[in-house]
Amino acid sequence: MAQKLFIGGLAFSTSTERLREVFAAVGQVESAAVVTDRDTGHSRGFGFVEMATVEEADQAIAQFNGKDLDGRQLRVEKASPGGARGGGAGKSRGFGGPSRGGRW
Repeated sequence: MAQKLFIGGLAFSTSTERLREVFAAVGQVESAAVVTDRDTGHSRGFGFVEMATVEEADQAIAQFNGKDLDGRQLRVEKASPGGARGGGAGKSRGFGGPSRGGRW
């Protein structure tokens, strides 16, 4: 089963191809992507790599987390499921704060 990894601390010059190439040294890379700004097209300094197996993903974390790539120290960890970031939606109850459920 494939495992997606979050790759932080990328140099702005690191390309998707370079990312794929580096991680292929530890196993089969299903996909790789450097995240770019939609307006400028420039790298945002992080990306994702999907390794073919959980074991290869664990090996990639062990080998690359904290290591230097293109002059920057990488942060490699298992990616959290989509939408897990949370957000502010539904948390506010308006100007008055939480509902008091009555007059007092």
